[in-house]
Amino acid sequence: MPQLKPFRDYDEHDVINLFTLKDQSDVNKGTFVKLTSGQGWVSTDEVFGDTQSAVGSTSYAARAVSNRYIVQAGLDIASSGQAPIGMTLYDLKETDENGEKLVFNPRKAAEMQAAISGQAVPVATRGVFLYSGATLASLAFDAGSVLFADDNGELHTVEASRKKVGVALGAKDSNNYVLIRIDCDPTQ
Repeated sequence: MPQLKPFRDYDEHDVINLFTLKDQSDVNKGTFVKLTSGQGWVSTDEVFGDTQSAVGSTSYAARAVSNRYIVQAGLDIASSGQAPIGMTLYDLKETDENGEKLVFNPRKAAEMQAAISGQAVPVATRGVFLYSGATLASLAFDAGSVLFADDNGELHTVEASRKKVGVALGAKDSNNYVLIRIDCDPTQ
């Protein structure tokens, strides 16, 4: 699973805040995402709708509808061969570390840098980040190595029909973090 450290250098103009992760419940920041087919952003989309998950108790979730402000335009986790639009800057979470629902505590969600299902997830299209992921941690590479989007939205150093998303600016440290520069171009 990908992870981002707070060390980041990006321009807010390179962040898209118009999409939500569809049909996902627990996604870490640093995950590469793509546009959901047929669910792009449209100016006439309603911002109020039914959520996919129950806000209250799960015992009556099948009989209750939870209306709240949501984003209609969708993202999916990018896989090999798919052109990612960018990398998530927030986690997608429903509960905190104590199992409490974040929808009832938006301040806690903001402190955790977490979006709740239906909310917009900030996606960086360019920038410099301190990144770690299970796939990248198992590979040997050096500064200047080209990075590609792999399955599960992680980074890889082998092309194998994957889409280029950035470059390593150094080698891994002792904690398997590497400084990366991303520049996602979905037209590649």
